[in-house]
This record gives sequence, C-alpha cells and structure tokens, in this order.
Amino acid sequence: MRKYIFKSSAAALFLTVLVFAAQNGSSARRAINPPSLEKSANFSQGIQVGNTLYISGMQGTDKSGKLLNGIGAQTRGALADISAVLQAAGYSMNDLVQVNVFLSDINDFAAMNKVYVSVLPAPRPTRTTVQAGALVNGAKIEISAVAMKH
Repeated sequence: MRKYIFKSSAAALFLTVLVFAAQNGSSARRAINPPSLEKSANFSQGIQVGNTLYISGMQGTDKSGKLLNGIGAQTRGALADISAVLQAAGYSMNDLVQVNVFLSDINDFAAMNKVYVSVLPAPRPTRTTVQAGALVNGAKIEISAVAMKH
C-alpha cells in the first residue's frame, strides 16, 4: 500500500473527487456558480460530481465582496454563501455531510460556534475547525463544505 502526503487540502479534495468519480463510473462534473456570488475569482464556487457537491471556501462578505465586520457576521455570511451554492445545485443545508472551518484566531471559536449551531439543522454535519496562520483578504473565517444527496 502506498502512502501519500498532501501538501494542501486542495490536493486531498481533488484526489477525493477523482476516487469518488472512479468508484461510481462517472467523471461528469458540473460547476455551480450562483449569480449572487459571482466575484472576480478564478475557481468554481461548487463542483458537483454525481450526487456529491464540493463547495469552495467561503468568507463572510457583502454583495460587493467586502468582508463583513466581526466573526459573527462573517460566519453568518459564509454560511449564507454556502446555502446559495447548495440551493443553486438543488441541495439544502440538510444535505451537508462535512464542513471545514478555518479561523484566523482560535479564540473566535465560541462566537463562531454560536452562529454555526443557530444556522445548521440537526443532525449537523461532521466538522473540522482549525486555526490558520492567515486567511486571504484578512478574513476571520473561511468555511468549505461537502454535501451529498441521499
């Protein structure tokens, strides 16, 4: 058995998509980019492969792309953007199976978690929360997710 070490979570996610597609005999991919989230980005907001939807990291921003003020507002905004991608693909928050939360300061965990549990329905998806050295744009939080249709 070979061991693989990934230098980034993006590489691990890409491999997961490839393995899933190979196991299910389908390599069809569909990009999900809700018009309400179109920003000057060089990546898809979501990629659907089979019945699985992979959602890019979202930061809590307003319609112009400016970061919202504070961890609570940024958490709520990031989750709203995830919801927009889910809805555009015909999914809902109930379809989330995994969430990754990246915080610029782990001391923001309690405030983030308060918003998180108020937005996500039970049973909540699995979650990983880590403190990152720094986040793009000086954000306090970035959240990525995976959803699956049952």
